[in-house]
Amino acid sequence: MPNRQISSIAMSTDAAAAAAAAAAAATATVADDEIIYELPGKFRIYRSGRVERLFPTTSVPPSLDPATGVDSKDVIINTSSGLSVRMYLPPPAASGGDRKLPVLVNFHGGSFCVMSPSYPLCHNYINALTAIADVLTVSVEYRLAPENPLPAAYEDCLEAVRWVSGHAGGGGPDPWLSKFGDLKKIFLSGESAGGNIAHNVAMVLGREGKKVEGLVLVCPGFWGKDRIGSEKEEKGPYRIGDVLDGLWPVIYPGMSGLDDPCINPVADGGRSLAALGCRRVLVYVTELDFMVERGRMYYEKLKESGWGGEAEFMETKGENHCFFLYDLGSEKAKEFLERFASFLNKK
Repeated sequence: MPNRQISSIAMSTDAAAAAAAAAAAATATVADDEIIYELPGKFRIYRSGRVERLFPTTSVPPSLDPATGVDSKDVIINTSSGLSVRMYLPPPAASGGDRKLPVLVNFHGGSFCVMSPSYPLCHNYINALTAIADVLTVSVEYRLAPENPLPAAYEDCLEAVRWVSGHAGGGGPDPWLSKFGDLKKIFLSGESAGGNIAHNVAMVLGREGKKVEGLVLVCPGFWGKDRIGSEKEEKGPYRIGDVLDGLWPVIYPGMSGLDDPCINPVADGGRSLAALGCRRVLVYVTELDFMVERGRMYYEKLKESGWGGEAEFMETKGENHCFFLYDLGSEKAKEFLERFASFLNKK
């Protein structure tokens, strides 16, 4: 066979192989770009493992807030993991007073996957709460899912609480906590996913034989395998319950199921709420919140559990999940903030 014919055949074979490889690569790219889960408005996960974030990442720096007189600063507490907190000091402590203040450790919401203490809605809320309640607030910047799935957030928030507690007796590295913090009056709180975190941190403390003064669960983000109450009435093409069913395996792949005690603290056969590591609890819910039944049931089960503390309950009618973040000046938001402040300062 002439050499030019052999060369022609070889070139044809190489071209075919290249074309086949290109087609395979294109098919793989299409498959990798397939969305396998989407939390509307927050993030998408692709088959390749790529995470596309849809939620805005706007932030505001710490500052002396002219409207409330609350001062704030950011503090890194673990250089290895990057764990940090934003701290808030109310007036007149911010301007040089030396009163001892209750310490509130707050965990922000956002489905465990969005927002931060520096997100404007979160920052403004904590500014307002700190001023009204006259407390020293520590807002935790925990690692976000799905890149850092649970229990990462639980671990970060527990570490932050232990860092705060380490300032008892005037010790510890932070001058605000050492000078102004009443470390005998530590409270944990969180809204939505943050309420779930606050509960789980308090349960760990309880199992260790430790207690904080109080726990405030604000529209807590609990779920479960079976629908309860008004959850059964949900209809339409977009169902929040279905979204939550799909979300939990994504943000907590190591869970035992939707009745895992971290997700459903009142599930049959789960951990007893009697072990909750705090002396007082305030459960706050809103009437139109899809998860309102979870908060109501938590409150009832806590009272029945044999836990020896004092439980309070508050419900705002006609409002949806964490409405106050978007309307701090409304009368209903003010009522909620005043009740929160009253709980923190109860003698």
